Amino acid sequence: MKHLWPHHVRTRLTLWYVAILAGVLLIYGGSTCAIVLLQLRTQVDHLATEDLETVEGFLSFGSDGKLGLRNDYHYHPYPAETQQRFLEVRAEDGTLLYKDAGLAERVLGGKPEPGEGVDSYSRRSIRLADGMRIRLISRRHMIDGHPAIIRVGFSEEPMWQRFWQLVIGLLVGLPLALGLAGIGGYHLARRALGPVERMARRAREINAEQLDARIDVENPHDELGLLAQALNETLSRLQLSFEQLKRFTSDASHELRTPLTAIRSVGEVGLQQEGDRDHYREVIGSMLEETERLSRLVESLLTISRADSGQIQLQQATIPLVPVVEEASSLLDVLAEEKGQTVSFEGDSSIRVKADTVILRQVVINLLDNAIKYSPRKGHISVRVRRCNSHTACVEVEDCGPGIAPEHRDKVFDRFYRIDEARSREAGGAGLGLALAKWGAEAHGGGLELDSTTAGCIFRLLLPLSADADASEETPGATRPISLDARLTLERRSG
Repeated sequence: MKHLWPHHVRTRLTLWYVAILAGVLLIYGGSTCAIVLLQLRTQVDHLATEDLETVEGFLSFGSDGKLGLRNDYHYHPYPAETQQRFLEVRAEDGTLLYKDAGLAERVLGGKPEPGEGVDSYSRRSIRLADGMRIRLISRRHMIDGHPAIIRVGFSEEPMWQRFWQLVIGLLVGLPLALGLAGIGGYHLARRALGPVERMARRAREINAEQLDARIDVENPHDELGLLAQALNETLSRLQLSFEQLKRFTSDASHELRTPLTAIRSVGEVGLQQEGDRDHYREVIGSMLEETERLSRLVESLLTISRADSGQIQLQQATIPLVPVVEEASSLLDVLAEEKGQTVSFEGDSSIRVKADTVILRQVVINLLDNAIKYSPRKGHISVRVRRCNSHTACVEVEDCGPGIAPEHRDKVFDRFYRIDEARSREAGGAGLGLALAKWGAEAHGGGLELDSTTAGCIFRLLLPLSADADASEETPGATRPISLDARLTLERRSG
């Protein structure tokens, strides 16, 4: 049955509309017929009751002992639907005392039923021997001291004729009304869904080369306009994601090609030139350096890919913030010493946050590594852990480098973004450290801010303070060692 159901929404809407309308019309028509029939029957009962009350005053026994109507009784005409009127009088034992000529050989109800017309009028519908339907009204009455049952009957045939005329009219009009309603409903549904068809047609025209195209919004205030706006917002996000993917693919290819080219060049030169053992050790050492750089880059790319796909699950616990920052700083002391730099640290040991120790430590490592790279030799780097407000803790890493121009500040957290390409490559960076640091901060419900002047930069890591300020248990993994080789990327995590 499912394959028989129409696929077009406008057709389904029309069918539902017609079905509901048919139900409403059937209920209305049935109620109308019932009310009309009740009114017609009430009218017949009223006329029959009036006639019976009139007849009661004109019935009397003659000198011959027969019951009859007095000569001054005049039968008045009735409306067309009650023209056929019959009168019959019977004794309580069923003996026929009187009947009008209209009955001929027919009887009006036969022997009286027990209690018929004793306390009030008795009303019922009967059929005569010839099949005529009669509405019968009867009442017990004393005629010259003799009890009798007076019956007045009116034919129901005109009433039923009018009733069936009404039913036939409704049965003929109902399909016509439903047909007109279906045609009108279909055109209204088609017109109402016209914007949807235009949106679908426009959406099919948009491809990878036209992601800047948008769907026309005819009325931004109705439901279809809201749908078009939602689709346009989705297209905007899709365009942004697609552009980021293209840029990421291009940058990643370029970054991967550079160390591979260097390895190949060093290898080719080493093969072409004959040398002693020290010469080949130098060649192999250069190749290993480029291989290490390539390995770190691949690790960073894998981490970004896993982060984007939501595969990295944070193992959060309430931890003191200062020990994590101190550990990260100690891991990079050797890099600062190579450049003759000094690193100062100050912090509030009471600050506790809910975080993944490994990822949080790597975020701080990336910020410190960036500060060491771009601070001059014999420069100074400050690390501070403090409360920004009652709900937020911050880790500030301040360097004494050249600073970042305003036009670059919003882009330094983008992947592969470099302000100075040559200087960044010389420092060994791939443009991913700050991007990974930003992801780590946001994964913890915080953020990463940048303040920059010509005297240096301050990178500020914001983290929500833990509500469990009284926790004092040792946090597993808070002092887990981390390899210096992993300083530019997040540690590899299983699962």
